[in-house]
Amino acid sequence: MNSRERILGRVREALGPMRGTQVPVPRDYRRRISEREAPTRADVVALFTERVAERRVSVRHVSADELATGIAAALWGREAKRIIAPPDLPFGWLAGLEGVQAQADSPPADAGVLDTLDGVVTGCAVAIAQTGTIVLDGGRAQGRRALTLIPPYHLCVVHADQIVGTVPEAVARLDPSRPLTWLSGPPATADIELERTPGLHGPQILDVFVVED
Repeated sequence: MNSRERILGRVREALGPMRGTQVPVPRDYRRRISEREAPTRADVVALFTERVAERRVSVRHVSADELATGIAAALWGREAKRIIAPPDLPFGWLAGLEGVQAQADSPPADAGVLDTLDGVVTGCAVAIAQTGTIVLDGGRAQGRRALTLIPPYHLCVVHADQIVGTVPEAVARLDPSRPLTWLSGPPATADIELERTPGLHGPQILDVFVVED
């Protein structure tokens, strides 16, 4: 008997009669946000804004008519000269650009090209008020995952009706077979000398526009 077999034998012995039985998993966690935390729909949107801002993210509320001008102003403010966008991004979102070169990711740009760009503009699949999280699933206006991992700046458009209160509500809207990316602020790590370092596995800067339809 080799070491692997001895270890597995000990595991089987420790499990005893429980081995192979189905253990019920409790699912009694809270599925909806409490009325005390966010009594109205407007409060859910406000809570999302508050939680996102806590993640070192700039959040701006705009109307649908103001979106193109707001995106242009944000890109100018970040000194973005060249950006990329999913090929199915609504045309009107970038209609206000002047002095910023925008290209569609069609055909898909390789990693070398993405690394030379200043940023990306996308939509999202759903957003979560309780955690300040944005979820992308590669659907309409979101593009492939590489678009939001390589450029140093990400501007994400969130429509107010995409904001839900809790994680279970968001999961109910999502297809688990799709490539899900969960963003709670700019990605960062503290593995290097325990110092928080943003942008090591994604953009250093995340801006969010909440569109009040």
